Amino acid sequence: MAQLPLKHLFALPDDVIYLDGNSLGPLPVSAPARAAQVLQEEWGQELIKAWNTAGWMGLPQRVGDRIAALIGAPAGSVATGDTLSIKVYQALAAALKMRPDRRVILSDARNFPTDLYMAEGLIDTIDKDYELRTAAPEDVLGQITDDVAVVMLTQVDYRSGRLHDITEITKAAHAAGAVTIWDLAHSAGALQVDIDACAAEFAVGCTYKYLNGGPGAPAFIYVRPDLVDTVQPALSGWMGHDAPFAMEPHYRPAMSTERLRVGTPPIVPLSILDAALDVWTGVTLDDVRAASIDLSELFIAEIERRCPMLSLASPRDPDQRGSQVSFSFEHGYAAIQALIAHGVIGDFRAPDIMRFGFTPLYLDRTDILTAADRIEKVFRDELWRDPQFHRKSRVT
Repeated sequence: MAQLPLKHLFALPDDVIYLDGNSLGPLPVSAPARAAQVLQEEWGQELIKAWNTAGWMGLPQRVGDRIAALIGAPAGSVATGDTLSIKVYQALAAALKMRPDRRVILSDARNFPTDLYMAEGLIDTIDKDYELRTAAPEDVLGQITDDVAVVMLTQVDYRSGRLHDITEITKAAHAAGAVTIWDLAHSAGALQVDIDACAAEFAVGCTYKYLNGGPGAPAFIYVRPDLVDTVQPALSGWMGHDAPFAMEPHYRPAMSTERLRVGTPPIVPLSILDAALDVWTGVTLDDVRAASIDLSELFIAEIERRCPMLSLASPRDPDQRGSQVSFSFEHGYAAIQALIAHGVIGDFRAPDIMRFGFTPLYLDRTDILTAADRIEKVFRDELWRDPQFHRKSRVT
């Protein structure tokens, strides 16, 4: 069994405490060599033959099976490729077709914007009097009524880290006759998920956060195995066809989760993700979760003791939050820029949230105490007031 942390498996700058793996995971040291192999040996030497000789065609499913093991899903139930937005659209369109007599999509008012945007865009496209209904996170259960077609939620709130109870909400949705879609973007690789046991119909997620697949890494989609041959893909792409190279004039979906593939798989990013997933060899999510809670509890205690001007914006109970801690501060953007300049990387989310992620794969208690020292200095000396830290960048 691997002993956490595994710092030697990641390329991190010297003297930087990286608390932003909840937004973009760091570079696994094995990734550059894997990318070079694909570029120079496979593409460079094999050319188009590499689809067969290097196994490119089967890579999306092989990587999908590795992700499945991290979200409690059986082999063959997870497809990879495209972006999370596309996967949300696919899952939502398919789910609505499963409940043709209902017109309500229920979500969390604080859900990640792209999930809500995709729902709005889909409603505009199909134009059939559908409604996107949103509720406060704590009120979602009470809003699952018998007119709801789909309950679409993100398990971990991207601002506060607040957790939804997948099992409880999925059970309530099924009791009301609704289909469930879970966004696991802030869950996969951070905490224990048993998507198969809770019987959710769909799950989606990205791989560039806790799975460390790199910026823009391919997304994934899970379909409950007993539903695969009935799911109707809204985006009937070539790679979702049962026999792509038969070149048939009409779409015939694959009889597996492969039907949720759309375009040509991004081989270089998938290969990097595949290399990144090697980090999980011998690592259990039970151990990761326990260490994450230990680190985040230490962080909260230190920051509240040292920086009374900050307010905890995450649930205090560690069992009610994911692998991040958020504090609110009126000048949060400037404060985060000052922290970055002093070697602690977190990020900012409007209007006043400073986010810090805890990934025990490469963080330990010494890192947290060092970060707390630097954060204390930034706030004690009001270093965030420097005008340079108030200039807004495009990415916050």
